[in-house]
Amino acid sequence: MIEKGERVKIVKNIRVILIVVTILFVLASCTSATPNPKTEEINKQKQEEQVNKASEKADAEEEATAENAKQAAEKEKEEQEKQQAAKQSQEELANKLGLELITVGRVVDGDTFVTSDGRKVRLVGVNTPESTTRHEQYGKEASNYTNSKLNGKQVWLQKDVSETDRYGRLLRIVWLSVPKDDMDEKDIRTKMFNADLVLSGYAEPSTYPPDVKYSDYFVKFAREAREANKGLWAFGNQGTTKGDLDSSSSSKAAGTSSGGNTSSGTASGSGSTSGSGSTSGSGSTSGSGTTTNSETESFKNCTEMRKVYPNGVPSTHPAYESRHDRDRDNWACERS
Repeated sequence: MIEKGERVKIVKNIRVILIVVTILFVLASCTSATPNPKTEEINKQKQEEQVNKASEKADAEEEATAENAKQAAEKEKEEQEKQQAAKQSQEELANKLGLELITVGRVVDGDTFVTSDGRKVRLVGVNTPESTTRHEQYGKEASNYTNSKLNGKQVWLQKDVSETDRYGRLLRIVWLSVPKDDMDEKDIRTKMFNADLVLSGYAEPSTYPPDVKYSDYFVKFAREAREANKGLWAFGNQGTTKGDLDSSSSSKAAGTSSGGNTSSGTASGSGSTSGSGSTSGSGSTSGSGTTTNSETESFKNCTEMRKVYPNGVPSTHPAYESRHDRDRDNWACERS
């Protein structure tokens, strides 16, 4: 059994040991909390390097963004300059060719439309089948085609010779884009809507002097379409409406040569001419300008026809000629 004195001694020793352990612990803690100057410097350098790298990256990204924006602005400016130059060139060419830029407000039928400012336009040199007050085969198809191509679009109008017809409609060639040369066949085929209608079989050529600038092309294109049985030509060699290729209209453009030039004193066929008229077929022409034979009568114009037939004639009459039927209602030279 431990005596009291020894017990006290042991307790004292334990206290001393505890004190020593505590001191050692405190010293160890203080030592670990004190940074190593070298390590601190290394960490500081690393932090500075990271900051510098981040700053350099941000600067590089900012420079790249600025450069891209600059290049985009230069490219946009260059593109705008090109467009402006092209627009100016197009306007100059359009002015040279006498073209007028308009917007199509609505389509009436295959060969007639109204501009956005209310003017009615009749395509010159071509005739599509009727689809409004009267209906002819393939008329609705022609009207739908014109509607799909022109309605709401900007197109260029070109006058041949006549300004308007007797109904006040503008007589015009329609260009979908400005041609480099308005008499170049490639441009006519690819850029002129009147030609497109004929080439696609939606219209027949229909020549009425003095508007004959493109008549030879239209006849050529119609023959191509007819040979390929396109559109209205699929219904027969006469098509479905009146036109230059109809067998009954071989002499319709009286006084017009194959090149489309008018002449009031040109004879056709074997007849003889008297006065100022022109002959057609085998008949003879009197001084009043009428041509007669056993089957047909021909008049130089509606003024001469009305001297004989004051109210004009229907399409079934021997004196009827489609060149006198400008509104294509199967009645020639009727009084409006």
